[in-house]
Amino acid sequence: MISFIAQRIAKAIVVLLALVVLNFFLIRMAPGDPALVMAGEAGAGDQVFLAQLREKFGLDQPLPVQLFLYVKGILNLDLGFSFRQQMPVATLILQRLPATLLLTGTAFAISLAFGILFGALAARFAGTWADTAITVLALVFYATPLFWVALMAILLFSVTMDWLPSFGYETVGANYTGLAHVLDVAAHLVLPATTIGLFFMATYARMTRASMLEVSRLDFVKTARAKGLSDSVIQRRHVLRNALLPVVTLAGLQAGTLVGGAVLTETVFAWPGIGRLMYEALLQRDYNLLLGVFVVCSAMVLAFNLITDLVYRSVDPRIEFAS
Repeated sequence: MISFIAQRIAKAIVVLLALVVLNFFLIRMAPGDPALVMAGEAGAGDQVFLAQLREKFGLDQPLPVQLFLYVKGILNLDLGFSFRQQMPVATLILQRLPATLLLTGTAFAISLAFGILFGALAARFAGTWADTAITVLALVFYATPLFWVALMAILLFSVTMDWLPSFGYETVGANYTGLAHVLDVAAHLVLPATTIGLFFMATYARMTRASMLEVSRLDFVKTARAKGLSDSVIQRRHVLRNALLPVVTLAGLQAGTLVGGAVLTETVFAWPGIGRLMYEALLQRDYNLLLGVFVVCSAMVLAFNLITDLVYRSVDPRIEFAS
């Protein structure tokens, strides 16, 4: 197992470096000049000032030199300096990352728990009204755009009913501490986490239902029924556990992408995460910050893929680690 993890980490480093190079060239090919953006904000657009800005931030160097310096910094765990924020990129990301991990972690837990629960119920009562209701709701949540769900949730639960706050991470100026602060953050978390969770919950529910119905037709399930085991025991111990492998695969792939894929939700709810930070960096042509967010998101995806491979073994002990 240690050998397997070491080999996967070595491969992940190679993949991450390749992604760094690819993202670097893709961003440099995008239209826009960060020096022009900074000059416009400073109210000065003469060529001398632009040349000074490009020299200060290394933008006057040839592209291969810029790439070499950036990759060298990445190998030294230096993500560079933000032109716009005038701060190290790593500091900016570390300030925003906890909020994103809280949001996506909560959404992931909600979607996985309720998705497996409703999928198992739909498979258990296949062909009944309960199965139909769960399937229809899953299709509705899967097909509905996230931004529309977010706006409707704000309109209903915040504007109309005034049950939950509509935006932000915490109440501005309240200065809550202790339990009051935790409850305040939790209240702000409900709407964005539920919005993201509903989409992925629909995916997991449909996957769980289909996988359980397929497993329930296998011979070992028929043998368990012939032994006189109750249907609840068969569904829980034999069918569900063997049906979880494709769900774990899908969840592992989506867990990493959730970290950087919550841009729309974070923007609608003004959630101060790295998804919103990435959107702001894109508008400001802050190349180093944008690349830094990409590096962190790529590393998270690779890490979650490794965790998924390790979870396989706990779900199905028959699986052996291979390089």
